[in-house]
Amino acid sequence: MGTAGASVASRFGSLDRGVKLVGTASGAAVVATLVAFLVEPALTVYPLIAFLVVAGYGWYAHQESTAQVLMFLMTGSTVVVLGLITVYLFVRSAPAFAHMGFDILLRTESPMWSASSGVYSLAPMLWGTFLTTLIAMVIAAPLGVAGALFISEIAPARVREVVKPAVETLAGVPSIVYGFLGWIVVTDYFYNELSLSGYGSLFVAGVVIGVMALPTVVSVAEDAITSVPGSMKDGSLALGVSDWQTIKSVTLPASFSGVSAAVLLGVGRAVGETMAATVILPHQQAFPQPFYDV
Repeated sequence: MGTAGASVASRFGSLDRGVKLVGTASGAAVVATLVAFLVEPALTVYPLIAFLVVAGYGWYAHQESTAQVLMFLMTGSTVVVLGLITVYLFVRSAPAFAHMGFDILLRTESPMWSASSGVYSLAPMLWGTFLTTLIAMVIAAPLGVAGALFISEIAPARVREVVKPAVETLAGVPSIVYGFLGWIVVTDYFYNELSLSGYGSLFVAGVVIGVMALPTVVSVAEDAITSVPGSMKDGSLALGVSDWQTIKSVTLPASFSGVSAAVLLGVGRAVGETMAATVILPHQQAFPQPFYDV
């Protein structure tokens, strides 16, 4: 401990005056903001004002040092906030688990959700999330990778300049808009053409969520594919390999990690989507009959 403390002290002593001043003052302001939020939220505004004053002074007098300190504080604050959210969720869910035990996750008997009887089950929601995510990724993963390959490797420059911003714009459309269109257009079509027994279908929800996740997969995968060095592609083409063989045997393997990350981000979008699913499936707490009937 003594060696570690001496190492920290030596590093702190080696910092310039601007880093020490701005770092200490802004760090104290952030801690004071957190304490005020936990004790008396109405007082949070005062340490926030102090933080802004310190940051403004630092940006004026010690810009480089202030940028370093603010980056560190924002990164640390993100980790702390996510940790507090996790703790809050566990603490607030403890009474429900104390009341139902693990039956809240596993109960499949009727009734599965009855406030009057004190019976609750998350199993239908978990099963519905699994099915809609599976359907969504069947749509978003292959179409997303294909779209990314088209934009980065096949499309002419003029087409790329139009399509890429359009796809990124679609990623910013609110989920309630997708849910509304899914309810008004897609659900109505399936209800009339396939003679469904009622409005609301896991398949429709999966399709809409897949369309929502598609721009994210396309955008991230396209960035990964574009980052493949041109020398690798040129070397493949110089050996007489066709464009498609180059894409299949060189570009995709070289960008596999980035493309995989894009698909995982799409999965995260699909799993975490609630608004569109709630609009299309009007808050139903029931299993499909049979379980796999989407």
